[in-house]
Amino acid sequence: MKRFVVLCLALLTLLVAAGCGSQASAPQASSGDKAFAVIHDAMGREVTLTKKPERIVVTSASFLEPLHEVGGDVVGRPDSKTKMPEYAKDKASVGKVYQIDVEKVLACEPDLVIVNKGMNEKLVDTLESNGIQTIVLDMKSYDDVKNEVQVLAQITGEPQKGEQLIHDMDAKIQAIKDKIPQDAHRVSILHTTNQGLSVQLEGSIAGCTARLLGWDNVAAGMTPLEKNPDAAPYSLETLVEQNPEILFITSMGKLEEAKAGMEQTMTENPAWQTVDAVKNGRVYYLPQDLFLLSPGIHYPEAVETMAKCVYPEAFAK
Repeated sequence: MKRFVVLCLALLTLLVAAGCGSQASAPQASSGDKAFAVIHDAMGREVTLTKKPERIVVTSASFLEPLHEVGGDVVGRPDSKTKMPEYAKDKASVGKVYQIDVEKVLACEPDLVIVNKGMNEKLVDTLESNGIQTIVLDMKSYDDVKNEVQVLAQITGEPQKGEQLIHDMDAKIQAIKDKIPQDAHRVSILHTTNQGLSVQLEGSIAGCTARLLGWDNVAAGMTPLEKNPDAAPYSLETLVEQNPEILFITSMGKLEEAKAGMEQTMTENPAWQTVDAVKNGRVYYLPQDLFLLSPGIHYPEAVETMAKCVYPEAFAK
């Protein structure tokens, strides 16, 4: 009987040991499960990339240069006449920036599509439903561009390249500011189209550029247009009351045509001649490639262009 009890105890010990061994060998979370990058995009979403994207499509040509600068490449991009870097010219087209062709995007077999806020967000649901991750970026203001560079550097796994690019842009802008007097000019920015005039607010590209130079936009605080938060309705009466000392003009069309049209408008109504900027010949026309389309990593060029209008002598070689 004693031998039987001992045998039972031994068997029980073996069973307990076997059970403990089973628990110890249970599968554990692999270090490989760690996310490659967690990104907060311009739509307020948290996007987790489990691995480095290998096949990227962008819906704005303005993403191409900064992506390449931080070590990235694309398999698809939109058509563009003005912002097509050499490396992307032979890549597959996914249509015009305002008319992205989803079928062409899918044909590229991307594992990530970078979408331009304010233009292509409607693509997000369709792409996500096809198992393709999306990241939405905004790149209107200089802060937007710097944030975009950081996100793109996360996507490529090259954060140091992103920080260096931002440092270089900041240094170039500071060097431009150091060349000119630190006067707080009162400026107004008008946008002219075939439909008429509108006033550009601080959130616009030109408004942001003026702010980088330390100049005051007299339109700050005006009620924006319902469909465009970066612009306000134009009123000559209001402009006369604000009386800016410098007036910048942006246009969708050819610069020469915009200038001819504005000069005719100013001549036909004598009220324009009471505005200091007009009276003193301080009306300047800005190129659309830097002030209507996002300058992206060329923001320092936009800053220099605007500064050169007011202080050409500071940039004379």
